[in-house]
Amino acid sequence: MARSPRRRSPARRRLRRLQLRLTAAYTLITVVGLACLSWVVIRTDDRAREDAEYDEMRRRASVAASLVYYEDDRIRLDGLQDDEATTGTPQILVLEKRPDGGPVTVFRGRTAQFAVAAGAVDAVARSAMEAEGPVRAGARDRSGEPVRLLAVPFYHDATDEVAGAAVAVGDPERGAAEHRSLVLSLVVGAGALTALAAVTGHVLSGRSMRPAWQALEQQERLLADAAHELRTPVAVMRGSVEVAAGAPGGALDAHLPRIRRAADRMADVVENLLARGRLEAAVDTVRTEPLRLDQLVEEVCAELPESGPRPRLRLEESVTEADAALVRVAVRNLLDNAVRHGRASDGAELVVTVRGPEVWVADRGPGVDPDRLPELMERFSSPGGGTGIGLSLVRRIAEVHRGDLTVRARPGGGAEFVLRLAPARSRPGRRRGGGPALTIRS
Repeated sequence: MARSPRRRSPARRRLRRLQLRLTAAYTLITVVGLACLSWVVIRTDDRAREDAEYDEMRRRASVAASLVYYEDDRIRLDGLQDDEATTGTPQILVLEKRPDGGPVTVFRGRTAQFAVAAGAVDAVARSAMEAEGPVRAGARDRSGEPVRLLAVPFYHDATDEVAGAAVAVGDPERGAAEHRSLVLSLVVGAGALTALAAVTGHVLSGRSMRPAWQALEQQERLLADAAHELRTPVAVMRGSVEVAAGAPGGALDAHLPRIRRAADRMADVVENLLARGRLEAAVDTVRTEPLRLDQLVEEVCAELPESGPRPRLRLEESVTEADAALVRVAVRNLLDNAVRHGRASDGAELVVTVRGPEVWVADRGPGVDPDRLPELMERFSSPGGGTGIGLSLVRRIAEVHRGDLTVRARPGGGAEFVLRLAPARSRPGRRRGGGPALTIRS
């Protein structure tokens, strides 16, 4: 039967929306920054191009004005004919001031590129003569295209009075191709950087939210484990109570052991879930201390139900450094797994051994293929009615103690699970051999 697609929880959808919003915010900030930077670059380049054009116009107009001279009170323009300043663009016009009217054009450069209205040229020439300095202005030619004007006054050689002005007519489109190429490069570059920023922002926001995703996954796993593990003992207790309630008097005593076993099972489940939540959420660090491993295993075995099989103990004095509460949970889960699947009928079938920092739990069950151990330690993967949560928790406890959990076939049938912890660190002044028993923290 095909599995139905897993729906995302509202918390996952909110985290996904938050990641998209962070990506959008990062991209928007990048776009605004690139837009402002591009505007500054484009504006600066446009002004530099305009200033360069006006500098060239001023140079040509100044050269033309210096070549104008008066002889016998008559203006001489012969020096303008062959000079490079009056050829090409910008175009040079020379206007002479007449006493009886406005300025009159007395010279026009050989390259006439712009048909500018005479009124505009006269106006800028008058302004330069009145200001006795360079004046620039904008105008349009007869086709409506924009042009630039710059006028420089020249003086009468005999009277030193302003006699006219040299006007340079420039083209605003000069250098426009390079400017457009710069704009296109900025647009393409900004687009590429924006795309890169969007991808980078998505990756960075995902990495920054990774702890939130992990915390959510841990919470979901813990809730799933709780629901899965508690379902059976709760059903047993509810059924027993309902049967006892409908039975005649005295029937409740017959159901009390079953209810007690279900309550004990619930207590074990809750302790497992709390230990798992503590390890996965890293709420508390593992508090290691010198621990008599053989004494702890003996206490856990003594807590097994009297109605079940009693294990045969082979305990060697062993000191390790570990978190006693977590090791107690791990040993209890190994024993519970052996009792549930080991088919033990007497004490000889269940053997618990402590040797150094290792705890061996051997049963006479169907046995386990060592290659299947990773699968069995996954949640909800254990055969025989179990959930696999106990073994997965044992493996996790072993990992946080720098150890591991292994399994091998037991001679004569069954399986041997080996919980291996990190050996105790040697400390100065520690007595070798038998020493005073260490207190086991519960």
